[in-house]
Amino acid sequence: MTFLVGSGTLWLKVGDGQYDPVVTMYHDQGQVAIKLLGFDQGASVLAGLPLRVTTLAHGTAFDIPGKAITNFLPTKNAFTMCPNMASNRGATDGVATNVSELEERTVS
Repeated sequence: MTFLVGSGTLWLKVGDGQYDPVVTMYHDQGQVAIKLLGFDQGASVLAGLPLRVTTLAHGTAFDIPGKAITNFLPTKNAFTMCPNMASNRGATDGVATNVSELEERTVS
């Protein structure tokens, strides 16, 4: 476990795979970086509440309704993380990293 890594290099190390989970003090410290690193798969966790809360990295997607181009992977990942946390499993157990991986699980 590493503590107090400067934000200027932290997200580069996350992108290189040196760190997996990252804890930030505020939503905006982590959410912008998650969008840059994994816009199409990211989900974040809000901790410290009596209930589990996850949010999607991609935002509201106001520009794509009715176009049949929605990427549901961040939603699936957020819904997977909540029950994992509630049952004290690893939050990212079963989280997919790309749509084809998710489709393989669904078909098999």
